[in-house]
Amino acid sequence: MILVTGAAGFIGSNFVLDWLAQCDEVVLNLDALTYAGNLENLASLEGDARHLFVKGDIGDFDLVASLLARYKPRAVVNFAAESHVDRSIHGPEDFIQTNIVGTFRLLEAVRAYWGGALEGDAKAAFRFLHVSTDEVYGSLEKDDPAFSESNRYEPNSPYSASKAASDHLVRAYHHTYGLPVLTTNCSNNYGPYHFPEKLIPLVIHNALAGKPLPIYGDGQQIRDWLYVKDHCSAIRRVLEAGRLGETYNIGGWNEKPNLEVVHTLCAILDDLSPRGDGKPYKEQITYVKDRPGHDRRYAIDATKIERELGWKPAETFETGIRKTVRWYLDNQAWVTNVTSGAYREWLGKQYGA
Repeated sequence: MILVTGAAGFIGSNFVLDWLAQCDEVVLNLDALTYAGNLENLASLEGDARHLFVKGDIGDFDLVASLLARYKPRAVVNFAAESHVDRSIHGPEDFIQTNIVGTFRLLEAVRAYWGGALEGDAKAAFRFLHVSTDEVYGSLEKDDPAFSESNRYEPNSPYSASKAASDHLVRAYHHTYGLPVLTTNCSNNYGPYHFPEKLIPLVIHNALAGKPLPIYGDGQQIRDWLYVKDHCSAIRRVLEAGRLGETYNIGGWNEKPNLEVVHTLCAILDDLSPRGDGKPYKEQITYVKDRPGHDRRYAIDATKIERELGWKPAETFETGIRKTVRWYLDNQAWVTNVTSGAYREWLGKQYGA
């Protein structure tokens, strides 16, 4: 058994679905079900004995300790995090509580379990894998080399600062206590079950609703795009064979300006779901005031994971983005459900959605 935290969110739920498609090892899913956590992502696993769900917070030491003692997982994979930069700008406290304090308490519970309940081969085989972001490295200029694992941390938003702090805690628990940890830092994920506050699902959602497609500033902010199922396969590989205490950058080798991504989405929607008036979706593009402290470029150098563990992404941006648009078109009921209520109110204030 493995314990996966935050496994009702975007990347976590994709990881669980992918994991159980690959093997029959049971997944214990711990998720607080905040606005971006959605058990509907895992509806296909209803009644599946390989998936056990517990609603709870990684910051609840007693709960996590009791789950570890009861189920005795061989690994913990930590996806649990507040993850949206805009939200961190408007309300940073939740990010401090979940990403820093929550990670600390999770590490404390895991350290007690690993140091007390496990012995012999089980103790030697145990792993704690912490999933993080390329945003901890800060921003790159156009001609700078991509982020490698040796880049220093220079976070520029409350979100990235909180994730940087959590990464440092994980590293410290390895060096101080010997906890067998692994850390992954990924580039921008996209794919199924992505909550529509991030660029790609937001553009698809607004385009189909006939609403403006918001572009921050000049739209030339560059990101490296990673299809979420490729990210899942990379995490599986790091969990299987990563060197203890090491960090592995996971990227898709797909650097794209935001505006180019939006134009690509519009072109695919023109093909797969044309507007009723026959006009192109790109006419809905609207430029809005840039985000405070908006990082200009992220780029991941994924050479280390390829060299050491033999992992490469299977999808190009062109294949992955088309699969993503197709998924959203085929799953409009899911989109409707997650864009209701409090989320819709917040989104409307931010983007006029």
